[in-house]
Amino acid sequence: MNNEKSYTEMMKSLARKKKVIDTVSMLDVYIEMVIDESLFKRQKELLETNINTALDQRDEIAFYELSAQYQSLLQTST
Repeated sequence: MNNEKSYTEMMKSLARKKKVIDTVSMLDVYIEMVIDESLFKRQKELLETNINTALDQRDEIAFYELSAQYQSLLQTST
């Protein structure tokens, strides 16, 4: 006996596979969003720390450079 599937069975199978693929794709998007958010927060934290250090050391040049980077980071996140 042949193991042939009917057209309807094949279409149902493809629909189930597509649903699984769509779910995996959405998980990838969520994972990427979490990673991006973590990287953004870490970079922001480092810049804030370095800006505070520049202020404590009264390093005006470093302060202005770091402040520009900080502003740029905040603008790209919106």
